[in-house]
Amino acid sequence: MNKAELIEALAKKADVSKAAAGRLLDGFLESVTTELKKGGKVTLVGFGTFATGKRAARTGRNPRTGATIKIPAAKTAKFTAGAALKKTINKK
Repeated sequence: MNKAELIEALAKKADVSKAAAGRLLDGFLESVTTELKKGGKVTLVGFGTFATGKRAARTGRNPRTGATIKIPAAKTAKFTAGAALKKTINKK
């Protein structure tokens, strides 16, 4: 599912226009991004948690040349699925 398909599904479920659903989705994504940028986390009970993690600096290798390169430390975004989401996905 891509963003356009998600907006269409949200519009149908919430009985709103696609434009309104698009604004809601954009607002949600912006809010999550802003909170993660501040180092916080966003928890949606039953669905999951968006948080940041840290990746240490390390050395890697350029696959073309074989040359060793230094990869700097970085922050990463991560998502941990909640219990209800896991349960729903694993139902048979």
